[in-house]
Amino acid sequence: MKMNFAITLCLIVFCGLSLAQDEDDATECSPCEPGLCDFLIGFGAMTEKLADSETRLKDTEKQIVELQNKERIKVIFSAAVGVGHKNIGPFNTDPTLIYRRVITNIGGAYSQSTGVFTAPVAGVYYFSFFYHAGGEHPVNLRLYKNNELIVDTSDHQSKEDGADNGGNAVSLQLTQGDRVYIRMAANTHVWGGDLPTTFTGYLVAQM
Repeated sequence: MKMNFAITLCLIVFCGLSLAQDEDDATECSPCEPGLCDFLIGFGAMTEKLADSETRLKDTEKQIVELQNKERIKVIFSAAVGVGHKNIGPFNTDPTLIYRRVITNIGGAYSQSTGVFTAPVAGVYYFSFFYHAGGEHPVNLRLYKNNELIVDTSDHQSKEDGADNGGNAVSLQLTQGDRVYIRMAANTHVWGGDLPTTFTGYLVAQM
């Protein structure tokens, strides 16, 4: 196709030159000179290569834009229990602990009403949770991924220990829609102030 285009262009150009040079032979078309035909053939091939390069460049630009959009996704949250100066628990069930005082919720993946974090994108996430509690009751907080227990933190009941603090942290690989939350074990408690009992998570790397 490239060669036919170049030869046709060559014949058109040099037929026009022949017509201009000799009116008596206006109906005859001189063949193009071999060197010029070679040049036109090469020019046609170069044009095709430039078109291919332009297409590849556009594809590369599209990929760069997609990567930039992925990098712009930010997921960060931090919340405290925030129910005033009183204990939460003990209960005879294992309730999901709801952290009502939202400190940060970039990306909106944490639900203030349910206490559940839902992964908006697949990736590796980091989570941490801490508590403050009195020593008169045991403590046991458990971090779940969907329905799977991942890590926990606990403390035994003690009459001599006036107050307890503890926590844990974990990195998790999540798919979009995976849920992460904290449950408090039955017959345990934590302090429900605005500051010490917290739940935090953020996206480390999108996958």
